[in-house]
Amino acid sequence: MRSVEVPEVLRGVRAVVLDTDGVLVDSAGLHAAAWRQALDPCLTAAGQPPFDADVEYRRWVDGRSRLDGAAAALTGRGLRLPLGDVREPPGCGSVHAVAAAKEAAFVRAAAAGVTAWPGSLRLLRVLAGARVPCAAVSASRHASELLERAGLRPWLAELVDGAEAARLGLPGKPDPALFAEAARRLGVPAADCAVVEDARAGVEAGRRGGFGVVVGVDRSASPAGAAALRAHGADVVVTDLGELAAEPGEEPP
Repeated sequence: MRSVEVPEVLRGVRAVVLDTDGVLVDSAGLHAAAWRQALDPCLTAAGQPPFDADVEYRRWVDGRSRLDGAAAALTGRGLRLPLGDVREPPGCGSVHAVAAAKEAAFVRAAAAGVTAWPGSLRLLRVLAGARVPCAAVSASRHASELLERAGLRPWLAELVDGAEAARLGLPGKPDPALFAEAARRLGVPAADCAVVEDARAGVEAGRRGGFGVVVGVDRSASPAGAAALRAHGADVVVTDLGELAAEPGEEPP
């Protein structure tokens, strides 16, 4: 039986911590669309153009918690709203209201289900075969549900999601706290772990946290996207994790 080899870029690491949305499951587009549904009424009322679900999503909200993302997106457009209260209904009256609108829009969209990126599942299988434990992190409170629906939860030894972050009082990305907690649960020092991220804030968090390898995932396949991930600290950037799991001489899936 042929032995399983860890991909070259991950050799030397003892564990891998992966982001969820956009890295493991194909849900980043749902998040981006939900942010547009939540923010566009506020922007229209202020006489501004619609939210850019590509550029502005990556710049302001990708990888952040709902509340942090809402605050960053509004501030980025020069809109100053009161923080409000967590019990506020969806709307444009406060940062919490915008975050609630995003949550409602995402729940509606995710009800149809999400799928795993095939290349990501392939990499998880390779790492499992090589006995390299993996954990997932996410700023979303829906990560566990999404991973279960996509069939990926059995491949992950640990999960630190938005609910756990709130319970433990962990700050969001670009602070490395989520990744550090996942590494702690795996029992491996950050320097011996790899981080896999598609968000600039997440890549920066991996670099700030002193992780041994930071892999950026740029599914836009654009030079600008890859350059931005490298500028924030990625050691290597791929368009799909299947590239890391390809056998020598084999075309990536």
